[in-house]
Amino acid sequence: MATKRERILLVEPDPEISDLVARQALQPLGYQIHTSEDAAGAIRQAIQVSPDVIIANMNLSGLSGKDLLVALSSQGVETPVIIIAEEGMENEVIRTFRLGAADYLMWPFQEPEVVSAVERVLKQVRVQRERARLAEQVQKTNQELKQRVRELITLLGIGKTVTSTTDQKALFKNVVEGAMYATNADRGWLLLREEKDKEFILRAYNNLPKTIAAKLNKPWDDGISSLVAVSGETLAIHGESLGRFKVSKLGQSAIAVPINVQQETMGMLVLVREKAAPFQKNTQKLLAAVSDYAAISLVNTNLFEALEKRAYALKQTAEIAQESERVKSELLQNISHELRTPLNTVIGYISILEEEASNLRKKHRETLQEIKEKLAVLTNIIDAVTTLQDAGVSQHPTKVDLKLQIREAVGRFRGNAHKKNISLFAELPPENVYAFADSNQTGKILDALISNAIKFNKENGEVTIRLTKTKDGHPYISVQDTGIGIPKKLQGKIFDLFYQVDGSTTRQYGGLGIGLSLAKKIILSQGGKIQVESVPDKGTIVHFTLRQPPAVK
Repeated sequence: MATKRERILLVEPDPEISDLVARQALQPLGYQIHTSEDAAGAIRQAIQVSPDVIIANMNLSGLSGKDLLVALSSQGVETPVIIIAEEGMENEVIRTFRLGAADYLMWPFQEPEVVSAVERVLKQVRVQRERARLAEQVQKTNQELKQRVRELITLLGIGKTVTSTTDQKALFKNVVEGAMYATNADRGWLLLREEKDKEFILRAYNNLPKTIAAKLNKPWDDGISSLVAVSGETLAIHGESLGRFKVSKLGQSAIAVPINVQQETMGMLVLVREKAAPFQKNTQKLLAAVSDYAAISLVNTNLFEALEKRAYALKQTAEIAQESERVKSELLQNISHELRTPLNTVIGYISILEEEASNLRKKHRETLQEIKEKLAVLTNIIDAVTTLQDAGVSQHPTKVDLKLQIREAVGRFRGNAHKKNISLFAELPPENVYAFADSNQTGKILDALISNAIKFNKENGEVTIRLTKTKDGHPYISVQDTGIGIPKKLQGKIFDLFYQVDGSTTRQYGGLGIGLSLAKKIILSQGGKIQVESVPDKGTIVHFTLRQPPAVK
């Protein structure tokens, strides 16, 4: 028995109908059923229970079913409503759809009709919730990406300042402001330890109260830096734990990063947030890098060359991290359609700018061209992810003639094969072989496998598609090439999304590496199986099965 946990609110005054819908049809399937006999009670329960679906009779005492729809909407309840009506009320049903009803049941009805209507509506509810969850996840990922970019810009900016100025006052000011910007801090300051008295001197600040700002270039004890100087380690503290320190008057979360020179603490970079939002580990690593910049400046301005190398290394690290975040964002393919509209808008703006390109400087034209190329890459990725997203989603299995589909696929790819001097063959049995599958999806399988076989083949090679049946009667198709082959240790990875055997940045075959992943996803969704056999430098065979059509009784 299914264990569904969706909540259903049934608004029905007739005990016979209520019993059929609740006890006989839905409760055995595990749904949580809440009932009400009138519209007023239904509105209260809808607000309290937050049901996933509401089933309401058109004929209610007090407010009618139509009035209930209006009342729910006015209360901000967006739960889909299934209307129960009687024969002869078709016009009323149409009016309820205009008011937002999701479906209807015509009394008298049977249990399967109730279950079918509820499942139809719940399927839409689940899809909407999944989209909302993915959108929230993408938004969070985008925020993280923006934060990584913000950090990268800060590091590069501070690094540039360190390597281009000997004005330590300007440098320290840039360090504080940059660190605040990258970490979303509300206040910040930099202290340097005086060699003579070993006191901390306030050398730079941002957004401090006037009474503290007046201590610039004077000794100042913020209540936390002297303690951190003893350990020489970064201290991040927030909430109640910060209350016993003087710095708690400036905010509810603080971090103190020592500026160490040869294992001696020469200064302190301190940041404060007004809210008790802790400074995370990645932020601490960023601030440690910033403090290193300040330390290098303190040691000797002649170390600019070494500092520049460090800045470059940090840039490379940040770019790798940014690339990793970009890949993770690409994997959220289910929301690619929501990205397409703003992307097309940007492309439109770029096109407008291109018309005025002659009025732009060479540097700006180059930047514009680079932006255009990057947008083209993003468009291709979204198209590829959309293709993968749609694979196996819409299933309309019918009796599919595989001989016909293979002939059509060979026709589609004969031109591509000819360009690479590759012979494309189809070995088909004399009798027709049928599969019980979605014809559009099986076409995508053949396209993906044949395209892959041609792409990774050698010049003057061969691609052969064979069609037969297994011992138990299931359709069996193999696509064989004489290409580069796949090492045995990598054969388990070739169905992974975005994976290619030639995965170097200079790979000669191109593509996004979704062909085999797409084929596998569709085949499994159609109830089939897929396998691969390959020998390096000799070729690869990808073979798969599909379901046979059900026997006609």
